[in-house]
This record gives sequence, structure tokens and C-alpha cells, in this order.
Amino acid sequence: MGTSTPSIAAEERAKRQKWIDFARGSIGLEGFKITPEHEARAERFVNGDMDLQEFVGARTRKSIAPKP
Repeated sequence: MGTSTPSIAAEERAKRQKWIDFARGSIGLEGFKITPEHEARAERFVNGDMDLQEFVGARTRKSIAPKP
């Protein structure tokens, strides 16, 4: 069995999680919710699978959907 090495330091991961949590709350206060596709992208960003430029650069109008 192999062990996986985190792609980013725990401190960086915590910082990214804080940013995503803040953004999610802000979006929710505006009456929107993040699509499942973008929730998955946010998780990849937090885990270090993509950098900020990749994460932000892929924004589209479909990234935020009105709450039902």
C-alpha cells in the first residue's frame, strides 16, 4: 500500500478552505448557491489540485445558480 502526499501544506489548505467558506457564505447571502460542478472545483482548489488562477479563470455564468 502506498501513501499519498498532500499536494499542499496543511496551513495553505486551511487558508484555502477559509476563502471558500467565506465565498460560499457571501454567495448565499446574495440569494444564490454554488452549482455542484463548482463545489467540486472548489474542493479541488482546497485540496491543492489546482491553483487560484486555474480556479478563478474557469468562472462562467453557470457557476452560480439562483436558489430554488
